[in-house]
Amino acid sequence: MKSRKIITIFGVLAAVLLISSCDLYMGIGDYGTFSHDLRGTWVSNDPSIYSGRLVIGIDRITITGFSEAQTPVGADDRKRPFRGFTKGVALNGYSEFGKIFIEDGGWLQEGISFTIFSAGNFPQERFLRFNFAGRVETLQRL
Repeated sequence: MKSRKIITIFGVLAAVLLISSCDLYMGIGDYGTFSHDLRGTWVSNDPSIYSGRLVIGIDRITITGFSEAQTPVGADDRKRPFRGFTKGVALNGYSEFGKIFIEDGGWLQEGISFTIFSAGNFPQERFLRFNFAGRVETLQRL
């Protein structure tokens, strides 16, 4: 009887340790966080076609700009960055494996692939690159 209690206690402790070390528990609506490299304010590097801003926090992203009114006449609207996302409101989100995931309207949207890089001899200048339907969009960190 005593050995069962000891085994049970060790089993519970091992489970608690595993859960806390692997971060297996996530509350409702809590998917994770954005990587440290992504956090901050990003603006369009070439606002000639589309202009906008991303403000990325620990687990929130706010998208401003990139509106439907910016789509050039005769252009493919599928190439507009962040189309279909609610603008000007902090949305839940997270990043993992080179993708940004955003929850909008209660639904977790498909991941958006990104690349983050520095410009030549200026490591403090950071750029964030996305590909929207074959059109590359580059944002620069402020």
